[in-house]
Amino acid sequence: MISEQLKDAVILAVDDNLTNLQILLDYLTEAGFKIIVAEDGEEALERAEFANPDLILLDVMMPGIDGFETCRRLKANPKTKDIPIIFMTALSVPTDKVKGFESGGTDYIAKPFYQEEVLARITAHLTIRRQQKALEDALAKVRLLSGFIPICCGCKKIRNDTGYWEQIEVYIRDHSEAEFSHGICPDCVKRLYPEYAE
Repeated sequence: MISEQLKDAVILAVDDNLTNLQILLDYLTEAGFKIIVAEDGEEALERAEFANPDLILLDVMMPGIDGFETCRRLKANPKTKDIPIIFMTALSVPTDKVKGFESGGTDYIAKPFYQEEVLARITAHLTIRRQQKALEDALAKVRLLSGFIPICCGCKKIRNDTGYWEQIEVYIRDHSEAEFSHGICPDCVKRLYPEYAE
């Protein structure tokens, strides 16, 4: 079984061998994944763009466009370029494996495959992809705070995204996960509380 964090993961399985496809479908559905299937490269391209799966299991030897070309096209499409692709192949020649990585594949599984290995590789790559997305989201928040921010030269309030002026800590709190603690600087102690300043 898979962890709760991966239960909503969608996997596109692509294979022209219906027996292989059914075995994968049954096993991965039982493990808790949502599975979409395609029987050739063209259908895989269409389904990947429409469904935006979290991971693609891609057979290499298929009629029409093979797995390598399918992978190249998926990686050239901005909508599907970040989806991890695991090749499923009976090819064992190292040059074929290299060709798979050069076309944009993330990993490969040798046929006939062992179900436990398939699950382990899928889980590993889904976890890595989730971590990448979390990092990208965090970087997007940082970028939001690194752009041009209008600040009042008198009271130091910031004009927010809707045009209203607010305290800087409110703006930062709303645009990040930063927390604030308050203190008082020596200059303000002298100005506001001269009786305590030395």
